Amino acid sequence: MQYTVLNVAYPLVPVSADTAGGAEQIVSILDRQIAGTGWRSLIVGASGSRVAGELIPTPQWTGRIDENIRAWAAAAHRRAVELALREHEIDLIHFHGLDFYEYLPSSRSVACLATLHLPTAWYPASLFRERRPNFRLICVSDHQRRHCPPARVPVETIPQGIDVDSLAAPVKKGQYAAVLGRICPEKGFHFAIEAAAKAGVPLIIAGQVFPYEAHQKYFRREIVPRLRRTVRFIGHAGFRKKRRLLSGARCLLIPSTVAETSSLVAMEALACGTPVIAFRSGALPELIEHGRTGFIVENANQMAHAIRRVEELDPDRCRESARVRFSAARMAQEYFRIYRDMVAETGFSCASVS
Repeated sequence: MQYTVLNVAYPLVPVSADTAGGAEQIVSILDRQIAGTGWRSLIVGASGSRVAGELIPTPQWTGRIDENIRAWAAAAHRRAVELALREHEIDLIHFHGLDFYEYLPSSRSVACLATLHLPTAWYPASLFRERRPNFRLICVSDHQRRHCPPARVPVETIPQGIDVDSLAAPVKKGQYAAVLGRICPEKGFHFAIEAAAKAGVPLIIAGQVFPYEAHQKYFRREIVPRLRRTVRFIGHAGFRKKRRLLSGARCLLIPSTVAETSSLVAMEALACGTPVIAFRSGALPELIEHGRTGFIVENANQMAHAIRRVEELDPDRCRESARVRFSAARMAQEYFRIYRDMVAETGFSCASVS
């Protein structure tokens, strides 16, 4: 029997392995894993998304993003979800966007699952008291789960995963440090610039500046004036460019100032044999084994000191940690277990997955 899963991505960012957003990368991984089982994978995502299954596109927006645009995008997603339910026999819907509650289907008979990729405080507290039948929430780290409000809804933790094997690259280590991700105030890239300067090492900045006013203002005011010969900005890094960058770096810096729910780029760096130096923010201490695969630090001064110590760490130990802990197949199997349980609750049978 064919089992059909509809993944619904955030409306304003296309899904692909090259996308900067972690949630979009997870959707891409799950899409490939689902399709690889022989199940049917459907994706509601922005036009331009690259998927293994079947894309149900909504209009892509490339201009400035404000509340009116967010509302417009959510409405388009709501129509696409309802259309998908009319045209396909869907067993389960898996939501990923911060605003997913705005396009939950009117039908309450289909099983619905939502992964909370962002801090739980960013979601309405009413979600955790939702009385919708056959509805569950997934956290991506133990730290995030501990900070959930009291819930009537079943809440589980499934740590994120990456395609570890595809990150192997025969690249010689350089002397530069790297920082990579969304460029916005809470990611604290200016602290990475400060730390690299104090450590006396070059820094390569890779990332995407999304069209939010606060993000663009931060880039103009805090990053551009600090660029120089030893501090380079190379723009968005798709998968291959990211793999080369991380594989060649002496270390990855994560100076985040918010409670990170997880960090795909930390996992990817470790899979490339590159230690990670991160602020003690959210779930980052769950991912980095202090003194073995990286260092957890409190500020830019400590980050600079740690940069000088990374040669004490073994790249092979980083790679092995990533293989054991951060496999995409492991993550997918945990989701498939929940998919089976939820579909069974609706009264349908579903295919088995090895």
